[in-house]
Amino acid sequence: MHYQKVACMLNPQLTLNMGGKLLSLHRPVVMGILNTTPDSFYAGSRVPGEKDLMESAASMLEEGAAILDVGGVSTRPGAAVVSEEEERRRVLPVIAAIKRHFPEALISVDTFRASVAAAAMAEGAVMVNDISAGRLDEAMYRTVADLEVPYVLMHMQGTPQDMQHNPVYGDVVLEVLDYLIAEVGKLRELGVKDIVIDPGFGFGKTITHNFQLLRSLHVLGILELPVLAGISRKSTIYKTLGVTAQEALNGTTALHMVALQQGARILRVHDVKPAQEVIRLWEALYNE
Repeated sequence: MHYQKVACMLNPQLTLNMGGKLLSLHRPVVMGILNTTPDSFYAGSRVPGEKDLMESAASMLEEGAAILDVGGVSTRPGAAVVSEEEERRRVLPVIAAIKRHFPEALISVDTFRASVAAAAMAEGAVMVNDISAGRLDEAMYRTVADLEVPYVLMHMQGTPQDMQHNPVYGDVVLEVLDYLIAEVGKLRELGVKDIVIDPGFGFGKTITHNFQLLRSLHVLGILELPVLAGISRKSTIYKTLGVTAQEALNGTTALHMVALQQGARILRVHDVKPAQEVIRLWEALYNE
């Protein structure tokens, strides 16, 4: 199905209240990925030890990351289930250390557990990034509402353990849009003010589905909410190019430009400097 180009969002939300600091999205921003997992699909994002993690955080902030996204559970296809206790052990000390070393840093916690989200906020995080849209923990929506923090609402078909077992859609763009509309409604009823939407590239989608979503990303503008694009070094890129995740930076950069052209306001990335360069070139191209 071909989608008629939707006009730019008429009344887009272009600010997020991040712990009392207003983050402007009038210019797209970069979210840097800080994994505390031993089994992330991209080896370059596995950072062991506090010293190395702080060096990675410092580098990302210096290169212009507006948000650091700290995660302790791998969500690659078929990833092993990690206990809540282990997830806490991985992420909470890291968040606390970032706040000690970089007090002004804006930290997001990548978790589907409400209790981990609440504990992360107590350590200094100011955003929740949930791959499950509350489906893996029914307490998540209420917790986010009570915490009064921005929430990244992502679409996923299935779970990380089974999401790539033959995902099927009648129309992936419309189904993702309908799902996000319904979930945004639930969050609004609870009083959640700052919502970022993420179509969930690679989460229960084939390569074809991912490309269909990317070229129709502008359709999500109907929601008048910021859109996050998380395509960095994913299999859609490296399998299409016949390379590895380690060799997928050039392909990532190419698709980041497409995501910006389609209305993305946040790029979630492993490589901050190249993403910032894409944003600068996008600005020069469209904002003379």
